[in-house]
Amino acid sequence: MAFNRNTNDSLLSDINVTPFVDVMLVLLIIFMVTAPMMVQGVNVALPETENADNIATEEDQLIVSIDKDNKILINDFEVGIDFLKEKLTAIFKNRSTKNVFLKADKNIPYGTVVRVMSEIKGAGVEKLGMVTLPPADGASKKSL
Repeated sequence: MAFNRNTNDSLLSDINVTPFVDVMLVLLIIFMVTAPMMVQGVNVALPETENADNIATEEDQLIVSIDKDNKILINDFEVGIDFLKEKLTAIFKNRSTKNVFLKADKNIPYGTVVRVMSEIKGAGVEKLGMVTLPPADGASKKSL
């Protein structure tokens, strides 16, 4: 069988970039849609305090948050106040340290914060830390 070299049946050496561009545009759209959802944590307006000492934190923290709508969350999972003690007790069965940080919105009623603190302590928590923000620069010290 002989090949005829005079025919125009040569291989195409150009790369078709259209499928590559299509895939890149789809990936761009996926990242644009999912990027706003990657914000971690709960949006809580923390109160400001004056304290020079910062508490050293562990790698695996357990944070109980109360947001402005009075929703209680353990890390990122919502839980009712009636089940908070039960959930924390179940979590602490598998942990060696029983430390919890409490983040409460500054506009939450004091009674709600105290009730949540009581439920946390009732679950056998050894250390309960309050998460606050440092005062803004130039803020004057207030006396009681």
